[in-house]
Amino acid sequence: MKLEVEYMVETLSSFLKPLIAQGSFELYDIDFIEKMGFSIEKIVYDNITRNIIITAPDRPEKSSIIGKGGWVVGRLREELNVNNIHVEAYSDIVLRVYRMELALKKLEKIITSLDNQTSQPLKNLQDILRIRIKNLDIFDFIQEFNRELSNLKSNADDISNNKKLNAVVALSGGVDSSFSLIVAKLMGFNPLAVTINPGNIILPSYFRNNVENLTKSLNVPHVYVDVNMDSVVDEALKGKIHPCGRCSKIIENTLLEYSKKIEIPFPIFGDFLATGSQSIVSLDGLWRINLPAMLSATKGETKSLSSYFNIKSMGGYGCPLINEVHKKHPYMRRFSMQRILRETRAGVFEPGQALDLIIKTL
Repeated sequence: MKLEVEYMVETLSSFLKPLIAQGSFELYDIDFIEKMGFSIEKIVYDNITRNIIITAPDRPEKSSIIGKGGWVVGRLREELNVNNIHVEAYSDIVLRVYRMELALKKLEKIITSLDNQTSQPLKNLQDILRIRIKNLDIFDFIQEFNRELSNLKSNADDISNNKKLNAVVALSGGVDSSFSLIVAKLMGFNPLAVTINPGNIILPSYFRNNVENLTKSLNVPHVYVDVNMDSVVDEALKGKIHPCGRCSKIIENTLLEYSKKIEIPFPIFGDFLATGSQSIVSLDGLWRINLPAMLSATKGETKSLSSYFNIKSMGGYGCPLINEVHKKHPYMRRFSMQRILRETRAGVFEPGQALDLIIKTL
């Protein structure tokens, strides 16, 4: 394994070092067939950030470039003295782009049925989808919205009391829902953050702290809506059910009902599924939006954007309830693993991320 790592590192570094010395570059269809058995679709180097993005043809080539345990990219980063090396599979990019194209077509149809003021945030979503579709391999939310994020962080983008709320964002305090609130704000929604509160065993204090810190940073109004989850908690702790599906459904229905009650048309969730045209659907006069799914975001992207506002991933799987269920009823862990694998197949998790989460459920 050591020889394989060193060979890969030497092959790539000998090719890249002279190019990096000359500054930023963007190369396509680089032939490494004789040396490594495959070509590389694209390599991009940014001399300002000192980051490299490598697009491999498919996942097997991506795995080779990353190396077992990340040894190849880790050693290559040291050898080239760059800040970061990110490796993507072109096959994954194609799928994510296709899903965004489906979402874009759906948005185009919806926008024609809405007035200009109501549809403006959706038009902004159209614009960002077009940019991501064209440049997904190098797209970065923080770089794309650098000025806007800086304004949000400094509270320069204050909410006007005369501005009507037009979106409800489900905010649990995790990185995915935090990403959704940040993006909703960037897209021109005037959101109300709503945290469905099922009790401390599902919504612990550190998530509440994230919620309150983020809404304060973004200057977004926020409310808690209590919901009784006693039967779910009781049945889960007795080993009768895996709680995640039922818990998610109760939270979703509660937020949708709340949106209808206060007559806000866009309930927004931090879900990665369903994707494409199903990332925005009509439900009883509302337009339910899964923002990460619509944008074909990855876990890495939601973590990166959320961390800009000091929202950190807790690193484990799920809430305190599911962790307690795993301890009391180990057979329930397989259902948690199935949920992790489902999102891995959808391209949300990298295989390494999924493996880490699975290990933490054991």
